[in-house]
Amino acid sequence: MPGNRTTRSWALALTLALSALGTGCSGGSDQATGDKTVLRYTWWGNPDRAERTEKAIALFEKQHPRIDIQTSFAGYEAYKQKLATQAAGGDAPDVMQLDYRQIDQYAKGGILLDLATQSTALNTSDIDPGLLATGKVDDTQYAIPQGRGTETFAYDAQQWKKAGVDLPANGWTWDDWANAVRTVSERTGKPGSVDPGQSEDAFEVWLRGQGKSLYTKDGDPGFTADDLTRFWTFTNGLRREGAVSSAEDTTQVDGTVENTPLGRGTASGDFNWDAPTAGLVPILGDKLALGPLPAGPAGVGQYFKPSMFMAVADSTSHPKEAAEFIDFMVNNLDAARILGATRSIPVNDTARDTVVPELTGIDKQIADYQQSVEGELKPPPQAPPSGDSGLQTTFMRDYDQVSFGKLSPREAAENYLTEAKAELRQ
Repeated sequence: MPGNRTTRSWALALTLALSALGTGCSGGSDQATGDKTVLRYTWWGNPDRAERTEKAIALFEKQHPRIDIQTSFAGYEAYKQKLATQAAGGDAPDVMQLDYRQIDQYAKGGILLDLATQSTALNTSDIDPGLLATGKVDDTQYAIPQGRGTETFAYDAQQWKKAGVDLPANGWTWDDWANAVRTVSERTGKPGSVDPGQSEDAFEVWLRGQGKSLYTKDGDPGFTADDLTRFWTFTNGLRREGAVSSAEDTTQVDGTVENTPLGRGTASGDFNWDAPTAGLVPILGDKLALGPLPAGPAGVGQYFKPSMFMAVADSTSHPKEAAEFIDFMVNNLDAARILGATRSIPVNDTARDTVVPELTGIDKQIADYQQSVEGELKPPPQAPPSGDSGLQTTFMRDYDQVSFGKLSPREAAENYLTEAKAELRQ
């Protein structure tokens, strides 16, 4: 039964993840080999991010010949599961990449190191204090933001222009978007967008555009079953019209842009964060365009947030070396040039001022896109509470029940809220 999945405790979920995934992950361990210290570093991303990250690491190792970095990466969904498995087994990597939605859970679970203890190795003076504070939980700095990102509607401009619709622009509404994807579908024979009903991120933007929020300040759901029913009725209706991707196509979404309907060429648009869209360049080339998300009656729901964080395991035997590595990835100007906008625009003020004018290709496209929405967006919400990370999967699964006709939007919405309230009480 769907309702049984998220009422489990976090620890039990992690134990099940262990059973499902086994332990074959990154290889290597927190150790010293000969005269060298070995650090394990894991992140999620695509091949483009992996290639740039490896180049930056090669430079770090050249400058720090006594430290070796062992790396591992995966698509976002697989990464979340793998990291949970490692954490549950007491084997968290020395340095890990975390999403905004994971900070609270891992910090309160005792997985993360208080980075203030390594302030001599990790300089944060060139990071905007407000952005830096997003890595705090209960006033303790557990993580360092790597980039500032925002969501985008990535689309195949050739298909959209062929359909003769107005292209995404600041101020367009969800009704404008729905009419556009209908027309794109009718005139090109291909859905105009991936179905956003499976995305908690898209729902949050839609919800904020209604004047509400995903969570209250106390960490409870900030919306009702009526709100979610409206959203899923809206998206499910578009799916039934053929305006957005089919249920079979949408369920193949796994956190990598390459496996989205847009990446596989079966839809002409998608909602995503800006940095991962770099993975669409080998597929769409110069047809790739980035537009803002639609607004609601209460205005724009989209916001800037840290695109991702770096954190250190509390269990590491090498906290100083781990902090030095984060310092390099965040503050070193040569590293910033190598990484470009692969984790979105750098948070270090000096690095940003140095790198942004030098950006080319998709990196420049992302920077230009962020500039186009600068001043248009609302402040970010507080970091989601523990339990939210798992609820993203629950959200997708419950919408699958709608897409495949097993539950009505109302039934699925009530089911989701019941599960969410139980999960958030864990």
